[in-house]
Amino acid sequence: QVQLVESGGGLVQPGGSLRLSCAASGSIFSINPMGWHRQAPGKERELVASINLDGSTNYADSVKGRFTVSRDNAKNMVYLQMNSLKPDDTAVYYCNARIMTLRTMRWNDYWGQGTQVTVSS
Repeated sequence: QVQLVESGGGLVQPGGSLRLSCAASGSIFSINPMGWHRQAPGKERELVASINLDGSTNYADSVKGRFTVSRDNAKNMVYLQMNSLKPDDTAVYYCNARIMTLRTMRWNDYWGQGTQVTVSS
């Protein structure tokens, strides 16, 4: 069984930084891509950033230049470094990954439980 567990959320002042981490565990053969979505109150869940096995990345326009996604393939982890945070970044951040498990050898999408990020003075 595959699990994604996030950590690193919290309360930060505007202009501050946070680093989110997500660890994938279980019977994993491959992960591609890994990334982050977020959902603010009253809004739909949206893609924040994703990263492929080859290191190529994709960012939402609203976070380009401020957020950086990275991954450690050996540890099955993905990170999101968030700088110059704004109140509009306040949301629950979800780790997500497309994973091929050893048991099925098929790709499926998995989600973490979410971590709250609040940007406020």
